[in-house]
Amino acid sequence: MTDNEDPARRERLRRWRLVLGGPAEEALGSADGRDGAMDAALAALYDGNGDNDGSRTSRSAGLGGSAPKVARWLGDIREYFPSTVVQVMQADAIERLDLTRLLLEPEMLEAVEPDVHLVGTLLSLNRVMPEKTKDAARQVVRKVVSELEQRISQQTRTAVNGALNRAARINRPRHADIDWDKTIRANLKHYQAEHHTVIPERLVGYGRRATAIQRDVVLCVDQSGSMAASVVFSGVFAAVLASMRSLRTSLVVFDTAVVDLTDQLSDPVEVLFGTQLGGGTDINRAIGYSQQLITRPRDSIFVLISDLYEGGVRAQMLRRVAEMTAAGVQVVVLLALSDEGAPAYDHENAAALAAMGVPAFACTPDAFPDLMAAAIERRDLMAFAERLADKGDK
Repeated sequence: MTDNEDPARRERLRRWRLVLGGPAEEALGSADGRDGAMDAALAALYDGNGDNDGSRTSRSAGLGGSAPKVARWLGDIREYFPSTVVQVMQADAIERLDLTRLLLEPEMLEAVEPDVHLVGTLLSLNRVMPEKTKDAARQVVRKVVSELEQRISQQTRTAVNGALNRAARINRPRHADIDWDKTIRANLKHYQAEHHTVIPERLVGYGRRATAIQRDVVLCVDQSGSMAASVVFSGVFAAVLASMRSLRTSLVVFDTAVVDLTDQLSDPVEVLFGTQLGGGTDINRAIGYSQQLITRPRDSIFVLISDLYEGGVRAQMLRRVAEMTAAGVQVVVLLALSDEGAPAYDHENAAALAAMGVPAFACTPDAFPDLMAAAIERRDLMAFAERLADKGDK
């Protein structure tokens, strides 16, 4: 490339050189300086043949099995790439280079960029994690949880409180409970010009339930390995909902066993470390346990978060869902609660649930507060799922 080349073309060729690596060196030139360091970091992860000592040979490096080398590489990618790219590269490194073992070392955890997927990996290692690593792992998890709470807390509180207020609104309020702003708006057509006033035909207000528990919410979360990101988001949402006095929130996680984590909801980090990612799936057993928690069906919302691959008794699982809906429980099935969209799931079970009027769909964390609001107001959740799917297609 010459100095007179078009800058845009030069930048384009530079990017292609980094993408293609060493084999493109003859055609596109060598990657030097900062580009050379970026090229080496990419080669260590994405080139299959290296000398395993961390040095660069053409575009082949490799990370070997050494924690110090991996820690240096993690520091390099954080220096050369934006955090969103770093998170993708870390996830790829865990999968391609089998770095899971190294994440059990505290110095490694201090070098990584925390994100939801890393938390999922750490939770899957919880049972084999040595004590010396757990403090560092908790710090990683707490940082991610804190960021998620900042992202979702206010939106969730606003949506849920608004829905509860609308659901509790009555048209024959006591004088102290009249919402004068909404009453005036509802009766503007009855304005009496000669008296310069509105004569209200209908009073709008709220019942005296502001401090009472208005809804029972049961989150029932599949903790099989494929649901890792959903487990993380579910734990944080459960903690936010549990902090709202107008809701009674329960969190149940399951594989082939069922664990009730409700008493830990004051600390979402403890909730997440109470999960055991991996293992089989017995949805029927989990729903059976959850049914025992529902004492006010018409004021209850049951959210099952699962890919619906049932290892238990399928017919009984579907029968339990039918019993809950017949009793008046608002039932929602989420195939995923994450930013990645719908995973692989059991289409037959999803279709059977849809035939009962129970929607089964993937939901992003940003859409979950609106979903809860719709469930509280007993809106058509099938229509909600369709609108969410249409929005995702655009």
